Amino acid sequence: MKIDIKNTKIGILGLARSGIAVAYKIKELGGNPFLSEFKPAKEIPNSSELKNDFRCEFGGHSEKLFDNELIIVSPGIPLNVPIIKELKKRKVKLIGEIEFGFLIKHPRSKIIAVTGSNGKSTTVSLIHHILKTLGFKSILAGNIGNAFTSFPIEKEGIDFIILELSSFQLDSIDTFRPDVAILLNITPDHLNRYENFEAYADAKFKIFQNQKPDDLAILNLDDDTFSFKRQNIAAKKRYFSLKNKTDIFFDGEKIIYSGKKLPLSGSSLKGFHNIANIMASLLALSAFEIDPTDFMRALKTFSPLPHRLEPVTEKNGVKFINDSKATNTDSVKYALQSFENPIRIILGGSDKGEDFSVLLPYLQKHAVKVYLIGETRSKMKKAFAGKIETSEFDNFQDCIETAFREAKEGDIVLLSPACASYDMFDNFEQRGNIFKQIVKRLEK
Repeated sequence: MKIDIKNTKIGILGLARSGIAVAYKIKELGGNPFLSEFKPAKEIPNSSELKNDFRCEFGGHSEKLFDNELIIVSPGIPLNVPIIKELKKRKVKLIGEIEFGFLIKHPRSKIIAVTGSNGKSTTVSLIHHILKTLGFKSILAGNIGNAFTSFPIEKEGIDFIILELSSFQLDSIDTFRPDVAILLNITPDHLNRYENFEAYADAKFKIFQNQKPDDLAILNLDDDTFSFKRQNIAAKKRYFSLKNKTDIFFDGEKIIYSGKKLPLSGSSLKGFHNIANIMASLLALSAFEIDPTDFMRALKTFSPLPHRLEPVTEKNGVKFINDSKATNTDSVKYALQSFENPIRIILGGSDKGEDFSVLLPYLQKHAVKVYLIGETRSKMKKAFAGKIETSEFDNFQDCIETAFREAKEGDIVLLSPACASYDMFDNFEQRGNIFKQIVKRLEK
């Protein structure tokens, strides 16, 4: 599908970051999109500027929206809401911003796309860092912060497009075909949006749906919950593993790839989950004949992302770790297994429909106490009742101060919530930053 942007009536549904970016891209390419947003104008940043630049409506969706031939849907809008159902009923073509970007991007730019329940941001950031370090022109876009269409992707000169893709973004692709697609892992997440776990997994596997035999699919051999779905992948399949010998694997000390032993000394990425991210990244770049030795050398200069097992400070022998990005139970399992010292863990937040009892074996092994906050605190207390000591808090600062007061020298106070942040904060970044601010103000 190619789009005649100048002569196609295009609507944009939802004016979050990607919706605004694609609106300006369409205008830049000669189109005249119609913008429709459910929220009132006062809740949309720069709404007055948008009104000057485009035909817009705020506070609901009128019949004008249905007058378009193609509508680009924000990934934040579930595909089962009434407006989407009505658009489908009227046979209006619906795509997402990622699909639109793919349709207009320059054919010489290679796409490496990454999805998974955990590790996406670290993996795409690492791939982008390696490419830039080795002298390639690379852009980093998608779920990580910059909209795909905010870059000059239609022009020649970009060697690699590195995309972090959420299940929400993959829901609205059609012909999108990455040269390399990586699925890091699948664990229960966003069950408040999907009918069940398999529906969520199906969204993740869409990253492979348009690949051809000369493309590359990279998968986690250790994550076999939906291994039967791999048989539908047409691309060449390559695997990474922390447990078994395969295309690239970890032997307990070094990464083994193509008969070479690659030491991890000098890397600032800690934890087994990050070794998996490194192996997936190396497999992806080896498809473009990047030497493993060059990769490992560039790895040494990569700085971990904030809010992911981020050391904050140490007070009275107590270490504070900010893992605010841990928004599901699997992330918390990784976090708990990353430390040898006793852990006092802060859990809780906005509920995404997960079963928190799966954390119990890990909490009993690694944690001395659980400090509960947010919307899920009662649900978590019930899940952990009688199995591990818990305390509930209405106030984030009280929670942190109590954990510090009760901690002994050598303990770790770990913020790793297993939940989204929207009940108390704007996003996980704000939650992590406030944690760091409170921790730094604590009296020794």
